[in-house]
Amino acid sequence: MVLGLVTPAVEAQDSKDKKKSPPDGTPVLWRAPDDLPARNLYLGPGGEEMKPDLTSVTFESDETGGYSVKWQVRDGSGKKWTAKLGREAQAETAAVRLMWAVGYMTEVNYLVPCAHIRGAPKPRKDVERCEGDGFRNVRFKTRPEGEKNVGNWNWKQNPFFRTKEFGGLLVMMALLNNWDLKEENNKIFYVPGEGGGRGELRYMVTDLGASFGQVKVNAPVLWRILRNRNDPQDYARDPFLEDVKGGRVNFFYTGKQGDLFDDIGVDEARWIGNLLSKLSDRQIGDAFRAANYTPEEVRLLSGAVRARINELASVGGPTTAR
Repeated sequence: MVLGLVTPAVEAQDSKDKKKSPPDGTPVLWRAPDDLPARNLYLGPGGEEMKPDLTSVTFESDETGGYSVKWQVRDGSGKKWTAKLGREAQAETAAVRLMWAVGYMTEVNYLVPCAHIRGAPKPRKDVERCEGDGFRNVRFKTRPEGEKNVGNWNWKQNPFFRTKEFGGLLVMMALLNNWDLKEENNKIFYVPGEGGGRGELRYMVTDLGASFGQVKVNAPVLWRILRNRNDPQDYARDPFLEDVKGGRVNFFYTGKQGDLFDDIGVDEARWIGNLLSKLSDRQIGDAFRAANYTPEEVRLLSGAVRARINELASVGGPTTAR
């Protein structure tokens, strides 16, 4: 099953911000993960075949702006990658694997524990180093051949708004504690159809680096100061579900686009919870092992994710809140 709407090309949300409309294609947000129990969350959506060739990595250019240091690099085979350095790299690597596991469209990424990048400049902010001139915990991101970035999508104006699968996407954002829901992080990628057939417009949340930290702050005025990312202990301590009222699930979520979380139904939360429940403890742990967390951090993060999954699967029952 594919969540897709056979419609004309998606019109730009704001004509002033778009120079041209995306090509004609079927919008897709989610595809049924029929092989979910067998999915390899260590390798992720790219599998073994798309891993970077680390025999040689060469710096090409710097992407300015944003929280993290990001560089365009080429690997030993000549393939182009976006290398992300800093705190977000681990969190994003693990988050992508959990999103992909339950069927959402994602990019392809891998975490390199120590990357040696020839010609790299001094990073614009402090990052961890390793093995002399190496960079610690670098996320390498790429796209499959033929996939083209054709624009952004809006959280409140898109072909999937108020569908079960869109509600499930919001629940995943809450489960990950991803508080940085900005439109610039939402990308549409066009994938040509096989044999000249109709292509797909794949809707993705492409920057999940602000995950696995703290989002619940009791004093709203301090939220921008106290929120964080990639902090396993804070993530494990953060509460998840608050309560259920009028058939709606309330989360302890204080991130951006918070009003979107006011209309998530019990059925949507339980649906994504049941999908997540099909993941084994090994699969969940592999998502974090792939991101080079320590064994203790893997245990802490995996346990916290499993606890949240259990809350979702039983939402509406006597054990909903914690």
